[in-house]
Amino acid sequence: MPPTAQSSRSTSRRPHAFATTFAAATAASLAVSLVAGCSSSGEQTGSAVVVGSNNFAESVLLADVYGEALKAKGFKVTYRQSIGSRETTYGLLKNGSLTILPEYNGALLAYLDATAAPKTVATTTAAITAKLDPKLTLLDPAPAQDKDSVTLNATTAAKYQLTSQSSIADLKQAAPGLVIGGSPEYQTRHQGLLGLKSVYGLTFKSFSALDAGGSLTQAALRKNTIQAADVFTTDPVITKEKFVVLQDPENLFGFENVVPLVHKSGLSQQGVDALNAVSAKLDTATLLALDTQVQSQNKDPLAVARTWLKSAGLA
Repeated sequence: MPPTAQSSRSTSRRPHAFATTFAAATAASLAVSLVAGCSSSGEQTGSAVVVGSNNFAESVLLADVYGEALKAKGFKVTYRQSIGSRETTYGLLKNGSLTILPEYNGALLAYLDATAAPKTVATTTAAITAKLDPKLTLLDPAPAQDKDSVTLNATTAAKYQLTSQSSIADLKQAAPGLVIGGSPEYQTRHQGLLGLKSVYGLTFKSFSALDAGGSLTQAALRKNTIQAADVFTTDPVITKEKFVVLQDPENLFGFENVVPLVHKSGLSQQGVDALNAVSAKLDTATLLALDTQVQSQNKDPLAVARTWLKSAGLA
């Protein structure tokens, strides 16, 4: 790490703990500082690049990966972790309170345009760009994908004779007797209950508002308090608990490549190049391995990020 590199980290990783105070108290001051600009060499000379994350473990890890890659190039980096959902963080990017947020291309597109149904990664990027706020830009997508899902616990899967080769559509007859859980936003998103009903004809007994594929959702699914849930497909808990992820033949959950979303005025071309270099080396197998270290082995995501970047020649 260059001797000039600096960082600060939010002390709280709890979902939503930071969102309201940060948005209200610091948005204006951070926006002003971010526009202060970059030196001709591309390094930040005064203000810090602010890397944010949504309120789930993988987003925090990816923020660390991209942020530490920038620090290795001499940028000053400040982290604002576990802010909340996309409904909060997208606005913070638009007003300049955040410089960078690790995103997922399909989920971002569903947020911007629920009717879009692109068939390739390239057309997904084009569709996002057409709807994106002009102050923002999407960088290169990584090969790594992590999708939302309909995941069953082992008891439910066995009861209805469903396997990892079964389709979400195969759940149609059972769904009225099942409780499905996920983040509060899953209830009102197309890539959630709305799409499950319109695309697959699924209507569930009820919905349990928990968290974004995190410990609350996983515990409820394990205890059979809920029988189905939105669990992210790179989560190591799926294998550990023998959960069953149903196939999505209608591509409701689309492409979900990891991709940095950036406030244009807050990052130089050198920073863009550094982030694109990270994405080029981040595939799904690597992401699953990193997630396993953080979520199953309880390693610090910052340490995991630094170790991988060094091993990949990026730091």
